[in-house]
Amino acid sequence: MLPKLCQDCKKRNAEVHLTQIINNQKVSLSLCKECAAKRGFHSPLDNMPFPLAEILSGLASNLPQVKKEEMMEDLVCPGCNLSFNDFTRQGRFGCGQCYKTFRHRLEQIMRKIHGASLHRGRNPQMVGSTDVIPVKEEERLEIELRKAIDAEEFERAAEIRDKLKSIKENLTADNLN
Repeated sequence: MLPKLCQDCKKRNAEVHLTQIINNQKVSLSLCKECAAKRGFHSPLDNMPFPLAEILSGLASNLPQVKKEEMMEDLVCPGCNLSFNDFTRQGRFGCGQCYKTFRHRLEQIMRKIHGASLHRGRNPQMVGSTDVIPVKEEERLEIELRKAIDAEEFERAAEIRDKLKSIKENLTADNLN
């Protein structure tokens, strides 16, 4: 896939992508850094390293569901001897077994970051079961729609509603064929 060109200068690659909803209309801009700066857009995180270790350390130290005794006890991976405290300081694991050893604490960190510890993304297409995946996706989106409405996140609810409509139309079209 070719890189997208800046919408303003049409010379440089677009590195800044902005999306706004104004009067119920979605407006998207793809700009190079120079043109984005001319328009007054800039990231407060420009030229700053991403502090993954600090983020993990902060999240790990503020886990409300971990008992105090459990936090005092420093877990150590039997595969590489990496402690959980060392992991939070450096921001990466020593081996594959670390995932299993630190699973309980990682689930809590994932819940804090994503709101859930299970991935609820797209399902891969499976041979011979083309009807099952859209139906499951429809059910998942209906639940998400209710949550978005309850949380008064109406822009998100509108996006979910549009996805639901698309899935329902595709299901109907498939049934007619």
